Amino acid sequence: MPELPEVETTRRGIAPWLEGRRLLGARVRQPRLRWPVPADLDARVRGRRVRQVRRRAKYLLLDLGNDDWLLLHLGMSGSLRVLPKDSPPGPHDHLDLLLEERRLLRLRDPRRFGAVLWWHGLPQAHPRLRRLGPEPLSATFSGAHLYGLSRARRTPVKAFIMDQRVVVGIGNIYANEALFAAGIHPGRAAGHIALPRYRRLVAAIRETLEAAIAQGGTTLRDFEQADGRPGYFAQTLRVYGRAGRPCPRCGTPIRRRELGGRSAWWCPRCQR
Repeated sequence: MPELPEVETTRRGIAPWLEGRRLLGARVRQPRLRWPVPADLDARVRGRRVRQVRRRAKYLLLDLGNDDWLLLHLGMSGSLRVLPKDSPPGPHDHLDLLLEERRLLRLRDPRRFGAVLWWHGLPQAHPRLRRLGPEPLSATFSGAHLYGLSRARRTPVKAFIMDQRVVVGIGNIYANEALFAAGIHPGRAAGHIALPRYRRLVAAIRETLEAAIAQGGTTLRDFEQADGRPGYFAQTLRVYGRAGRPCPRCGTPIRRRELGGRSAWWCPRCQR
């Protein structure tokens, strides 16, 4: 699944092609995604100018002015590409936004878990966005925030930081990597972690996500950058997917087990 760095990489890749430009229409080939694509999407977007391309959690938000927004979600395997207008569609290319300069923005989604949603009003009031926690790279995300929400919580800290109501956009890959960087065992109860350790964890989350964004995200089976090049952060993963291989710090074999329905990787010596 594309995680926050992949979605942010996509945002940065498509924004120069969209911002300040008019949409000439929409071509919908498959209206049945996770939720139905608006039947009148072509009429709604035609002639509208994209003021800004924003991101909230894993949603991309196209600001069309007058409080109208187009929300895009890549689901489990989706991607967005800016292509020449005459590019033939493939079997999983479900929607095109027609752009100026004979270009189009194409949504490809083999598993059809993505979304194209229309919204009028403040984007933070949308039902899919209004209960989300803070952005992990924002000033409102802090050790004190995690510490305050975690008191008396027996939930493993890895599941705790992956809860979108606590903080958005931290998927399995980056949760494992950040916990390793902070020296925290993924199975430790969230309520048993002290404030100084949460401060270290917040710093580790920021550093991990910023490094992934700078390197183009993590190479997943179905993800490539907006310009078609793969991400390269996978080359620097330290624990994720490395069970049995030596810890990059101490050489102890990395362990793996199921935790809250998701795989967790950690170093038994470096993480407590």
